[in-house]
Amino acid sequence: MVSSSTLWRHDNLVPVTGAEDSNWYALVCRARHEKNVAQSLVERGVETFLPMVTEIHRWSDRKKSVKLPLFSCYMFAKLTPNRNNRLRVLHVGGVLGLVGSLGEGTPIPNEQIDAVRALVDGDRPWSPYPFLKIGQRVRIRGGALEGVEGTLVSRNGNDTLVVSVEAIQRSLAVRVEGYEVEAA
Repeated sequence: MVSSSTLWRHDNLVPVTGAEDSNWYALVCRARHEKNVAQSLVERGVETFLPMVTEIHRWSDRKKSVKLPLFSCYMFAKLTPNRNNRLRVLHVGGVLGLVGSLGEGTPIPNEQIDAVRALVDGDRPWSPYPFLKIGQRVRIRGGALEGVEGTLVSRNGNDTLVVSVEAIQRSLAVRVEGYEVEAA
């Protein structure tokens, strides 16, 4: 898989954000509108990040290289969290809202954006992976524990699968480092 990211900037405009008090926010966009939203935000002076991936699409008569957003229907914008900046972003055609509670958006740490940027810009192979959270029901794929289901927990910094027999209220735990797990 070949990948790349795009940081949309416009150097002739005064940015909406202040460097020290701005945060990254995820925006929900209409499907297949991410690039247009990014360009519209740049024109309004908003710094955006739209990680892109290059995929080969095959039809019966041809192949074509296509650049698509890594996270379909999502992109990132850096802005100072105040009402005017949120409204400036929300009034762009194709933007459905900010990800987070009460329509105000939840700030995304710079480290997470930097990590995504490093992966998609780097030369090491990577692939999308389903988001798994602690407490979620998961199933092990492959190995000696193929098909075993349980609850993903973190114990002393280690990911652990807890298998429970609810009728007798007893559980067993096994570390799952090295195993591939998927949502059950």
